[in-house]
Amino acid sequence: MVQAEDCKTALKRLDANDIDVVLSDVKLPDGSGVDLAKEIKEKYPVVEIILLTAYGNIPDGVQSIKNGAFDYITKGDDNNKIIPLLYRAIEKVDLAKKIIRLEKQLGEKYSFEAIIGQSKPIQVAIDLAKKVSATDATVLLTGETGTGKEVFAQAIHQASNRKKQNFVAVNCSAFEKELLESEIFGHKAGAFTGALKDHKGLFEEANQGTIFLDEIGEMALELQAKLLRILETGEFMKVGDSKPTKVDVRLIAATNRNLPEEVEKGNFREDLFYRISVFQIQLPPLRERIADIEALSSFFLDRFVSKTNKKIKGISKSAMEALMLYGWKGNIRELRNAIERAVILSSEDEIQLSDLPIEIQQSTFVLPQKEFSAFELAGVEKLHIQKVLSYTNGNKTKAAELLGIALTTLYRKITEYGIE
Repeated sequence: MVQAEDCKTALKRLDANDIDVVLSDVKLPDGSGVDLAKEIKEKYPVVEIILLTAYGNIPDGVQSIKNGAFDYITKGDDNNKIIPLLYRAIEKVDLAKKIIRLEKQLGEKYSFEAIIGQSKPIQVAIDLAKKVSATDATVLLTGETGTGKEVFAQAIHQASNRKKQNFVAVNCSAFEKELLESEIFGHKAGAFTGALKDHKGLFEEANQGTIFLDEIGEMALELQAKLLRILETGEFMKVGDSKPTKVDVRLIAATNRNLPEEVEKGNFREDLFYRISVFQIQLPPLRERIADIEALSSFFLDRFVSKTNKKIKGISKSAMEALMLYGWKGNIRELRNAIERAVILSSEDEIQLSDLPIEIQQSTFVLPQKEFSAFELAGVEKLHIQKVLSYTNGNKTKAAELLGIALTTLYRKITEYGIE
């Protein structure tokens, strides 16, 4: 327990010590405990203050609570209340500290710093995402399945001024049209068979926060019209409702479809496309960021080793080479699954080539099953040079060493094949 004789000393004690609860008289030599409560809460929001007074009055009590005091009690009559009150204040502080720790862990888990990769393609995407995070602009994330679009959406939300509010994610391809409409916009009781009570939709759940619509290209045209209205007016109609509901939500959308092509085919509204693509970020496929495969593999290895309590220390050279040569049509998600499988199968202290799926063990460039012309073989060589340059993150000296050719030869081939 720490003691202080006046306001000035109390603030110094708070600076120097980890204090959870302050028990203070209202009348102090150099000021009022009511004013002190306000100053303490502004500087130390988690700290709780209990004020004691010999002559309680309603105005002081009201102002104390407004200034953030936990309680305001009268000496003498309320002495038996102090100990239980202290315990309740400590419980409130403990809960507040726990929430802060959880928020910090959540922020670290979903921050941009948690996105693994130093290759140029992923860094370009991260830089763009960081710039748009501070705004309320609608973001469209494009890229193949498994490239980490939801991870980016979470990071954008965590870096925004909405981070303390809800982040709500929904996969538009996972629901039938009618069910998706009810899930996103909500419904009133009796709107359809089985609607026994009012249902709050995901847009309402995300109010003041962020909603992430994954696979937005799968959304039915009728729902696209309702989504456009929200983006333009901030209002929508629940299923079976006669009056609009107003929300303030930031939208992040994602798709692996080519939306301009879908617009041409009549599958996606042109006005909605222009509305959601205010700020577009293309996420690179894993085959274009070979330099990140080793770091990603190590990350997933650590995760699954921890879950299985196995004593696996790393990945063998032959296994890592196969991982880097493989085409990764399923991108990061496929890599994660491959490492999880390897950890389950492994009986050694390193992941071996034989622990990987057979298609990865046989990693090679996918070539047509026919005789090759000189032109086609040149294409294979160009692809191999591109892969090695991606692995070295553009370092041509290192790439030449790995390819086993002179640096001048590498420059000549880069020029010859038009490699950027």
